[in-house]
This record gives sequence, C-alpha cells and structure tokens, in this order.
Amino acid sequence: MGYWIYGRYTEKVFGIDPGRKTPAYALRDNVDYVPLPGWRVFLIQFLNIAGLGPIFGAIMGAKFGASAYLWIVFGCIFAGAVHDYFSGMMSLRTGGISYPEIIGKFMGKPFMQVVRVFTPVMMILVGTVFVAGPAGLLVSLTKQTLGFGFLTWAVIIFVYYIAATLLPIDQVIGRLYPLFAAALLFMALGILFSLYNHMPALPEVTDGLMNTHPEALSTPLFPMLFVTIACGAISGFHATQSPMMARCMMNEKQGRPIFFGAMIAEGVVALIWAAAANYAFHTPEGKAFFTSGNAALVVDFVSKNWLGTLGGALAVLGVIAAPITSGDTAFRSARLIIADALKLDQKSVVKRLLVSLPLFVGSAALMFIDFNVIWRYFAWSNQILSTITLWAISIYLLINRKNYWITFIPALFMTAVVSAYLFVAPEMLALNETLSYILSVVVMAVAGFFFVRYKNGLNAEGAKDKASREAEIAAKGQ
Repeated sequence: MGYWIYGRYTEKVFGIDPGRKTPAYALRDNVDYVPLPGWRVFLIQFLNIAGLGPIFGAIMGAKFGASAYLWIVFGCIFAGAVHDYFSGMMSLRTGGISYPEIIGKFMGKPFMQVVRVFTPVMMILVGTVFVAGPAGLLVSLTKQTLGFGFLTWAVIIFVYYIAATLLPIDQVIGRLYPLFAAALLFMALGILFSLYNHMPALPEVTDGLMNTHPEALSTPLFPMLFVTIACGAISGFHATQSPMMARCMMNEKQGRPIFFGAMIAEGVVALIWAAAANYAFHTPEGKAFFTSGNAALVVDFVSKNWLGTLGGALAVLGVIAAPITSGDTAFRSARLIIADALKLDQKSVVKRLLVSLPLFVGSAALMFIDFNVIWRYFAWSNQILSTITLWAISIYLLINRKNYWITFIPALFMTAVVSAYLFVAPEMLALNETLSYILSVVVMAVAGFFFVRYKNGLNAEGAKDKASREAEIAAKGQ
C-alpha cells in the first residue's frame, strides 16, 4: 500500500513530465548513457541497492527486538523510498549528474566538495564490505568441493568488479543482473514461504518494544537500531546509485517503479530476514548467533534448515549475488563521481582504468581490517549521506514551492540519529547516553533553524520580486 498510495503522492509532488527527453537519449554515449527497458533498469536498481544491507543489517538489527519491524516498514515508506525517488528524479532532470553535483546544486559548493571526497571513500568501504561478505560465504559453501580459500574468492570477485566497472553498462551489468535477480528473489521468496509454512514463534510488536540486544547497556535502541538497519529502511548509498539509472531511463514515468518501487522491494527483503533471524535467535541450536556478530552464520543456518541442502545452497547464492551486484556498481558510481569532478571523458577505456585503479587498490588494502569494524563505519557514513540527501531534497522542494515536509521531517529525524551515534557509540566519542541525546537534539534544532532561516530568506526575496514586478506593471499602466 505504501507504494500505491504514498508512492503516487510522492510522484505528484515531484511532477513528472512524460514528454520530456531523458539524458539516455539527449546525452547517449553507449557507455554510461544507454537507453534500457524499464524492467531491466528496475532490476539493476534493485540489485544495486539490495546488497548485504537488507540481509546482514536486518539480521543484526533483529537483535533489538520487534522495534526492528516498525523501523523497516515506516522508514522504508516515509524516508527511504522518498529519498531514493527524489535523488533519482533530480538527477534525471539535470542531465544525469552524479550525487555530489546534486548536493552542490542545492546546498552549495562547500557541501559538494566535502561529498566529492566523502562519497568515493564510502564507495571503497562498500566495495570492501561487498567483497569480504560474499567471499566468506563462498568459502563456507564450497570448502568441501572446490577448496578455495578466502583470498582466492576475493581475487575472483575483484576481477569481476573490474570488468563491471570498466565495460559499458549494458555489456556486463545489463546482461548478468537478471540472473542475479532470479537468485535473490528465489532466496527471499523461499524464506518467506518457509516462515508461513513453519509458523515459528517470533517476537511481535504487541509484546513490547524493549531493547533485547545482548549488549543493551552499551547499545541503546536509539540511535543504534537506526544505523544498524540502513538498507531496508533508508540508505544514503542508494542516492549514489540512482544517477546511474537516471542515465538509462527512457521516460520519467518509470521513476516510481524504478526508484520508489525498488526501495519497497528491498524493505520486504529486510523484513523477511529480520523475521528469519528472530527465529534463529530463539532456537536451541541458534542461540549462539544472538551473541555472535556473524550474520553469515544465520543465513547459512536458516537457509539449510528450511530449504534443504540444494535449496539452502541456492538461497545462499542469492545472498552472495546481492552484495556482489552492489559492490560492482559502488565502484562504477565512484568512477563516475570522480570523472565528473575532474571533468574526465569516460569514452576511453584507458581513462576509465586511470580513475578506477586507485579505488581497487584502496579497497584491497582495507581487506585486512576486521569486517565488523568496516561494517560499523560503513553503516554510519551511509546514514550521514542519507541525511545530507534529505536536506538537499528539502531545499529543492522548497525552492520549487512544493511540499518540503515529506523530506524535512525525515531529515530532522536522521540528523538526530547520526549525531546521537557520533556522541554515544563506543567506536565514536562514547559519551554519556543522556548527554548524547541532549547534544543530538541541539544539532537537530540548529539544522532546523538554518533551514527555516533559508526558507524565510526565499520568502522575503520572492515578496521583493513580486513587489518589483507589480511596481513595473503599474508604471507601464501610467
């Protein structure tokens, strides 16, 4: 219902123009600007954003209890899907420009320069996470047959990433993604069917929303839950991917199914895995997973116990396909962001390689850092980007005299989330919980104050222009 009702309202607020020429045709280069059918663009967008986040993030978020379900549902509809839709459509309307350019256009050059540095760094973190996660799962899946170790699988995945980053989008990504999508959908539908078939006893919202995390004292529900579950609720990473799809869309009517719809689909995947994880946490053999930080063990346990050996293997392959399809586009979007910043034409494969090589070197170096540490910093930086994007969209809506409240309220909330995490998280400043909440409210209030001041400035400028036009008309009448 969120897609049909709130999605239509979001589309109405934006104001699509089906007759408008899209960048895929206006700027076609057959490398990044390539017209593709809507169903194919949807699959690419869905697989771009549905990496390990809605699976591993939902599993780790399920430790907080039934409140995880509420965050996924309401966050996905009222924050994440709106965030994804506007970030994609704003790029579509401005020639398919990259994420930093969108931020710069509506928040100024200083913000753009910060994001130009911050975003490629986060893309490297994403790429690293989405090499380490799949490589670890492939080791457990094939150790008795192929005998490949972690390093071997990591190299194989990197080779694929290089090809997907350098070659035209319709040659690798456009051809392989339908196969990856089939594996991912089999996994999600198989687990969903098993939930209904087994009907395990799971924590319900009616049981209460208390924090059930095994380290609840050092891991408060707010803001930890809202950072742990990013993909599936709201994720700034998605805004870096949407411009790639804006360069391939054939009509503005495709925006709602591609951007809003893909986010809703990802939310469904996250809900399925949150419920499946809660099942695993409450079984005698799965209790160890509750205190463990290894979400891959939950995936393996649930898949094999519910779907059998073959079905479990196919389900795990779906989980592997999801992050791989986000990792390749993470590097690709980083290449485009850097190329746009340096104004480097990307028609030549040599220039593409020149931009991409440092990204792969940096990601390979990070492979030696603990996965859980990388994940935490990725998750927080991810939500920082989503917050910045929501503010940029709010300014865009304000400038165009449209309903800015649909992103202004989520922007305030996410500002409180990311600032509270900075203050309270053990790996950050580790301040007192009460003090952290007070400081996060102060940060949120300051951000709101500057937005209102900007709004008042626009209103004053508009009133001045209106008075000037009326005076000019009156003078002509005399």
